[in-house]
Amino acid sequence: MDFDLLQKNLRDTMPGIRLSRREPMSRHTSFRIGGEAALMAFPRTSGELAAICAAARRCGISPLIFGNGTNLLVADGPLDILAVKTFDGLSEIRLSGENGIYASSGALLSKIAVFAQKNGLAGLEFAHGIPGTLGGAISMNAGAYGGEMKDVVVMTEYLDENLLRKTASGGEHAFEYRHSAFSNGGRIILGSLLKLSKGEPEKIRERMNELSEKRKASQPLDIPSAGSTFKRPKGGYAAALIDEAGLKGYAIGGAQVSEKHAGFVVNRGGATCEDVLRLIEHIKSTVFEKSGILLETEIKYIGG
Repeated sequence: MDFDLLQKNLRDTMPGIRLSRREPMSRHTSFRIGGEAALMAFPRTSGELAAICAAARRCGISPLIFGNGTNLLVADGPLDILAVKTFDGLSEIRLSGENGIYASSGALLSKIAVFAQKNGLAGLEFAHGIPGTLGGAISMNAGAYGGEMKDVVVMTEYLDENLLRKTASGGEHAFEYRHSAFSNGGRIILGSLLKLSKGEPEKIRERMNELSEKRKASQPLDIPSAGSTFKRPKGGYAAALIDEAGLKGYAIGGAQVSEKHAGFVVNRGGATCEDVLRLIEHIKSTVFEKSGILLETEIKYIGG
C-alpha cells in the first residue's frame, strides 16, 4: 500500500484537502486508544469524500470511514490504514419540507437534536445524548430510551460498493436491532433525511433535559469509553448479567468494567487496546459460565 503516492494524488487533485501522516487514532476515539494511522484525511464535502475513496481504491487501499470515533476500539501500534474522518467537515444540517431535516453523515446527533428542538420538531429527543455522528448512528441503528434511528430516517444518500451515488428509502435501510443495510461497511453514508413531527420547543427541551439527567446519573460519561460495550441479549440486559457475575469494577491493566454501569468498559487511565480486548473476553467467558448467555459486542474493532 503506497500511502506516499496516495497523499500526492490527493494533494494534486484537491490542493486544499487536509491530510495528516502518522496521525494517532487515540486523538480521534472516545476510548482515547489507538495507534498511528498511516494517513488521515478530513473531507469537507461529499464530493471530496467520494474523490478520496476513488483515489484510495486506485492505490489498492480500503479506507476506514468514521465520524467522531465514539464506537471504535482501535489497535495499538502503527496502522497501515487510510482513516477518513467525516466529523466536522460533512456537518450540514438544514430543514427539508415542513417536518423534515436533512443532515450530512458527519453531523453530531446532539447538534441535529438541538436544531430540531429549536425548530419545533419532535422525535429526536432520544438521540440528544448519543455522542456519535449521523452516519455511525444510522449504520448501527443507534437508539436509547425507547427510540431508534429507524423511527425517524426515511431516506439516505450513499456511495455504493462501486462508489456510485445511490439513495435508499424506507425498508431499503433494513433496520434491525443495532444493525442496518450499512453495517457491513460496503456502503458509505453521505447524508439522510429525517422525518419528525411538530412539537412545542419548550416541551421538547424539557424531555431532552430529562433524558440527559438520566444519562448523567447512570452512565460513566466522565471517563473515556466507547459507550455500551455489549448488545442487549434476548431476555435480559448485559449490564445486569455482568453485575450478577461479580464483574463490576473488575480491571485488566487500564481497562475496567465501570463501577457506575457494568455495561460500559472504560479507560481508567493508560489502557491499551489489548487491555480492553482481554477484559471483554473475560467478561464474555465469565457471563457465559454463570448464565449460559454469550454476550455480543456492540463496539467496532479496528485491527492493525
